[in-house]
Amino acid sequence: MSFPAPPAMMGYDRTTAMFSPDGRLFQVEYAMEAAKRGWTMVGVRVPEGAVIVAEKRKTSPLIDLEHLEKVYMVDEHVGAGFVGFGSDGRVLIDYARQLAVQYKFVYGEKIPVEYLTRQICDLMQIYTQHGGVRPFGITLMIIGVDEAGPKLFVAEPSGQYISYKAYGLGQGGSQAIEVLQREYRDDMSLEEAMLLGIKAVASAMEGKPSVETLEIGLVETSTGKFRKLTKEELQKLLEKLGV
Repeated sequence: MSFPAPPAMMGYDRTTAMFSPDGRLFQVEYAMEAAKRGWTMVGVRVPEGAVIVAEKRKTSPLIDLEHLEKVYMVDEHVGAGFVGFGSDGRVLIDYARQLAVQYKFVYGEKIPVEYLTRQICDLMQIYTQHGGVRPFGITLMIIGVDEAGPKLFVAEPSGQYISYKAYGLGQGGSQAIEVLQREYRDDMSLEEAMLLGIKAVASAMEGKPSVETLEIGLVETSTGKFRKLTKEELQKLLEKLGV
């Protein structure tokens, strides 16, 4: 009795520790696909600072969006958001906070944004080369300000990170990127960056954006501080966009 030949990829997607014949790590690619299923998130960096705009979706009428957090403070000068598996993201946010505290305790100063990103990515990369573990199913977006100025980094499940001027993640990431590519300018103000971020996220949302369905975190070059917008501040921005 003969059996059909197994698919070419069979066996190569069972572990992160084995490359396929064409040089791919299927488990890492699957993790990237999992991250793409997350709700839309946009980051924009300008000379005055950087901003993250995140969509919050009410998947059930019983969900309390008031306590659904998509953008997090990592340190006083760094914020982050993620798309993908929420539990994986929470673990990495906590890890980033520990790194920031440890750096400040040892060196007596704030952790550089790129150094923090690289340390997080080192951990993510470890989970792509050992059997018995799986990659983190999230993509991180990190903003911050240090001596080198405002920063926007995107960290992928593979452990690779890239610096961007503006970028979109999640289910509506491709639509958001189209808006960013069309309207981003290097000389934008921070307020213009927030308005652009809202517009980019809104382009991929099913309904109108509102103070309940959006969350915005920003870091300002002038103060070097990260904070999240209040509902009142967010409402004013929505009114300026006419939504």
